[in-house]
Amino acid sequence: MVAMQFFHTLWSFFIILSVIVFVHEFGHYIIAKLCGVKITAFSIGFGKELVGWNDKSGTRWKIAMLPLGGYVKMFGDASAASTADEDAIERMSEADKKQTFHFKPLHKKAAIVVAGPVANFLLTIVIFTWFIMTVGLPSADPVVGQIMPGSPAESAGLAPGDRITQINEDKVTSFNDIPYLIATNLGTPVTLLVLRGDKELHMTLVPKEVEDDDGLGNKTKHPVIGIKSVEIKYQNVGLIKALDESVHRTYMICTSTLKVIGQMASGKRGPGDLKGPVGIAQLSGQATGKDFNTALWLIAMLSANLGLVNLFPIPLLDGGHLAYYAAEALSGRPLAQKVQEYGFKAGFVILFSLMAFTLLNDLSRLL
Repeated sequence: MVAMQFFHTLWSFFIILSVIVFVHEFGHYIIAKLCGVKITAFSIGFGKELVGWNDKSGTRWKIAMLPLGGYVKMFGDASAASTADEDAIERMSEADKKQTFHFKPLHKKAAIVVAGPVANFLLTIVIFTWFIMTVGLPSADPVVGQIMPGSPAESAGLAPGDRITQINEDKVTSFNDIPYLIATNLGTPVTLLVLRGDKELHMTLVPKEVEDDDGLGNKTKHPVIGIKSVEIKYQNVGLIKALDESVHRTYMICTSTLKVIGQMASGKRGPGDLKGPVGIAQLSGQATGKDFNTALWLIAMLSANLGLVNLFPIPLLDGGHLAYYAAEALSGRPLAQKVQEYGFKAGFVILFSLMAFTLLNDLSRLL
C-alpha cells in the first residue's frame, strides 16, 4: 500500500510538472522558431535521456531522467543555459549564424526569453477560463453576509450588508478578492473602505491567523477577518468576461506571491510556506488522487508561480537573461563574457541553495 502510494505520488509529480515545463519551454520554442532560430534539442527534465526522437527539422525531442525542469537548446548554444559556444560560432558560415539565437537582434532575444513565463501565465488563464466557462462564474459581491462572533470584523464594527470596496490601496470587486488581499497581513493592520448605505466608512482591523484544511488533507495557516459572503451563485458568462476574470485571478496570485516572498526576505514571515520538490510532489499526489479538476487547479497555480519566479533577475533564470539584455540595451554593448560567466555561477549557487533549503523544509514537515 505504501509502495503504491509512493509511485502514485511520484507519477503524479512527473505528469503535473512535465505539463507545466512543456508549456514553458514550448513558449521559448515557438517564438524562437518564428524568429528564425534553429532548435537542436527540446528536453523535459535534465540528465540522461530516457526516450527521444528527431523531427524533420533536426530537433531532438526527449524526456530525461530528472524531471525537475527542462530546456530548449538552440543552435550555437554551448549548454542548456543558452551560453554561446564561441568556438563553434567562429567556425560557422554567415548562413548558419543567421540561425543562431546569439546573432539575433536584442528585441528578438528578449521576446524568445520572455515567451516561456508568458506561456505559463497563459496556461493559468486558459485553465481558469475553462473552469468559469464550464462551471460558471461565482457571483458574490464584496458584501458582508455574516459576522463571526469574536472576530476582528466584529471588533472593528463591520455589519451584515456592508460593502467592502477597498482594502489598503487595492480595489475590491469580488468577495473572492478579500482572501488574496489579506493573505500577507500577518499581525499587521489592514484598512477597509466600507460602503454602508450611502455612507463611506474607514475601518482598521488586524486579521487573525487560523488553521484550516486546504481541501487536500493538509493543515494550512492563513489570516481571516471573520466574515462570510452572501449566497454565492454561479452565473453563465461569455468568453470575454471569463477571460477578464481569469486574468484578474492570475494577477492576484502573482501579487500575493510577491508579497509573501517580500515578507520572507524581510523576516516578517517564516519559511514554512516554501515548498520544494518533495512538497510539490506530495501536493501533486493528493490533487490527482482527489479528482481531475483539483489536479487542473494545481497545474494553474504552479504554472503562474513558475512564470513569476522565472522573471526574477537571477542568472540562469529567464529574468537573469532579460537583465543582461537590459544592461546591453543601456550600455550599447553586451556585458563582458567574464561578467556573464560569474553571473551564471552566482545564479547556480543561489538556485542550488534555494533547492536544498526547500528540500530540507519539505523533509522537516514530514519528520
